Amino acid sequence: MRRPILRLGIGGSVLLALVIGWWYFLPTPLFTVPYSTVILDKEGEIMGMTVASDGQYRVSGRGRLSMKYMAALLCFEDKRFLTHSGVDPLAVGRALWLNVRSGSVVSGGSTLTMQVIRLSRDNPPRTIPEKILEMLLAIRLEQSYTKWEILNMYVDHAPFGGNIVGIQAASLKYFNRQPDELSWAEAALLAVLPNAPALMYPGKNMPGLKGKRDALLRELYEQGYFEQGDLEMAMAEPLPEQVYSPECIAPHLLARAYGQRRGKISQTFIDSRLQEQVNGIVRRHIDVLKHNHIYNAAVLVAHIPTGQVRAYVGNGPKVRDDGGNQVDIITSNRSSGSILKPALYALMQQSGYILPGTIVSDVPSRFGGYVPSNFNKDFQGIVPADRALSMSLNIPFVRLLREYGVEHFYDDLKKMGITTLNRKAENYGLSLILGGAECKLWDLCNMYGGMASILRHYNECDGTSFNHEFRRLRLWEGEQVDSVEVQNNVVNAAAVWLTLKALQDVERPDLESGWKNFASSMNLSWKTGTSFGFRDAWAVGVNPEYVIGVWVGNADGEGRPGLIGVRAAAPILFEVASLVRTDARFYMPKEELSAVAVCRKSGYRASSICPEIDTVYVARAGEKTEVCPYHRLVNLDRTGKFRVDSECESVSRMRIEPWFVLSPVQEWYYARTHSDYKKLPPYRADCQRGQDDVMEMIYPQWGLRVFIPKDLGGVVRGVVFEMAHREPSTLVYWHIDDQFLGTTRYHHQLEVNVAPGRHTLYLVDAKGNSLRQSFVVVDGEKDYK
Repeated sequence: MRRPILRLGIGGSVLLALVIGWWYFLPTPLFTVPYSTVILDKEGEIMGMTVASDGQYRVSGRGRLSMKYMAALLCFEDKRFLTHSGVDPLAVGRALWLNVRSGSVVSGGSTLTMQVIRLSRDNPPRTIPEKILEMLLAIRLEQSYTKWEILNMYVDHAPFGGNIVGIQAASLKYFNRQPDELSWAEAALLAVLPNAPALMYPGKNMPGLKGKRDALLRELYEQGYFEQGDLEMAMAEPLPEQVYSPECIAPHLLARAYGQRRGKISQTFIDSRLQEQVNGIVRRHIDVLKHNHIYNAAVLVAHIPTGQVRAYVGNGPKVRDDGGNQVDIITSNRSSGSILKPALYALMQQSGYILPGTIVSDVPSRFGGYVPSNFNKDFQGIVPADRALSMSLNIPFVRLLREYGVEHFYDDLKKMGITTLNRKAENYGLSLILGGAECKLWDLCNMYGGMASILRHYNECDGTSFNHEFRRLRLWEGEQVDSVEVQNNVVNAAAVWLTLKALQDVERPDLESGWKNFASSMNLSWKTGTSFGFRDAWAVGVNPEYVIGVWVGNADGEGRPGLIGVRAAAPILFEVASLVRTDARFYMPKEELSAVAVCRKSGYRASSICPEIDTVYVARAGEKTEVCPYHRLVNLDRTGKFRVDSECESVSRMRIEPWFVLSPVQEWYYARTHSDYKKLPPYRADCQRGQDDVMEMIYPQWGLRVFIPKDLGGVVRGVVFEMAHREPSTLVYWHIDDQFLGTTRYHHQLEVNVAPGRHTLYLVDAKGNSLRQSFVVVDGEKDYK
């Protein structure tokens, strides 16, 4: 009893071992070769392809086989492919008969399945043991894969001459088209080519190659695949004489795919037609800009509703050997210039710091050791916040950032998708708003596009703003959105609407007036920026459908005169915007806005004495902003020409009027360009001056450390002090440390030679008004406390 059981156990074990061995007999995976990196446009067409790491053009898993090619392949290589189980006995018997009759190996009888095995084994020498092994592996292959999968393995790995492997690469390289677009003649040629690719290569041995192709065409005709006329036309088609090398229309995107998705076929959202049009625009502008030694430009276009990138121009065409055109600027860190100002404006609107028309001081300013200046070196005195944004004034936004808080803004920028803030907030300081930080074009389009998306969702989804709108741009099909984990959006729809509305009214008469009509016709909200030293020119535009980002400059950071956003980047922006023009508009998110009465002159909430009042829509937090501090009641005599007080005029004879009053420095700059500004009337001669400040230092400001200037030769120069007076024609006497220096009238500037140390400046005008201010002079080597 034991022996039969033992024999049965041994037999079962052997059988199990054979079954397991047979199952694992087939290598997994079958092919371990490297593949080319391929990018496809949104329609699935190939835009670019790299060679695989072994130098071959080899594409895997395409699955776009035409019926013409399949018919030609099966007719030529394996007529009974669909019915056999890996080995065709008829083909093997026929091969044996031919080989015996000829006395040499003239046929191998291999099926397509056996050829797949042979390709996976890197074409070992043809021997009888090898043939037997191929047959066994072929039978095993048929048990694990479908006929369609086996067919795809073959067409993906069959050699087509030179370094071209697979039907996809062969179709592109020989005919510059997809496999499912091949003609009968082209399909037949590619069907016969793997049979002897080294001997029959397009451009060489053409008669032999044409003979094989035409023979296959005749066989296909005889099997009824096409008519006599089609046969004649197919046989008349010439053979390809060269290999195509189509230019990649998105080379930097291909390089990005090679770095992130090497060896894969990546379906993108790129619109090939738009990509080629944007390429042409960049090429034309670089041809002009290169004369000013500006060699690089980048453009990113994304569809806001889906976040899909539709055009990706990482850099312009090569115009010189060391032009840096290989650098993908879209993912490179560049100085931001003033391109982040809209973010601060939106955040301050939402938080209730300012209203759209709130006036902000625009006068020469120093913030510790930081001395910003407006781009045009001019000052407005005061300017409404929305106009400061549309004019891209620097001083007002530095003041706004100081009020909002650098660290607060720093944290919000990160939530809005700016990924390049790799230092602490205090390291950036107030320069954060004027280019002290670096950013990427990708991040900027995420930020601007995210803001527009918030407003779109609000308009479309019954007042609901979706979370995670920032960092939502996508390149690849199936790519996960890189969302920022925040509980709610950083800015709401009301703040976004107010910001985009301000960005539709760009007001820079000296540079940008010509673009305003273009922007309005395209429903485009837009912003330009220029980094310090004219190294980076930015332009970003957004409408309900698209966000467009443009950068122009030199990849190596070389600055050039004239490299400013409006001149170098804005023209590209508007040409690209004309390609994606839309009639869609942003609608006011009324549920998030409140109607507020504001003072027409100051833009603050109206006080009881504001003479002119407007009603504007503001973010809800704006209802709590400060009331107008610029209007105050002034006592005038009956003529209204002089100010008086109770010591020189009876109250019954006074006229009390509200007056719009600026500080002396604000007034000095503002009155130059606003002829309608009414200065405070002077006090009547018999009246004592009130407590008004009639003088204010422009330089040095209170608490400022003054550095002694030196020229290139090291010679010490005087420091120019400057003061603003409400009545410039008044004579002013200047003193330092009780020493008389001189007088000024109209233009109150005086060059002063003063020793290092602490000093006191004393000014007194002809009417007895005085100003006393301390300051410290530093010689660069000593610091006086």
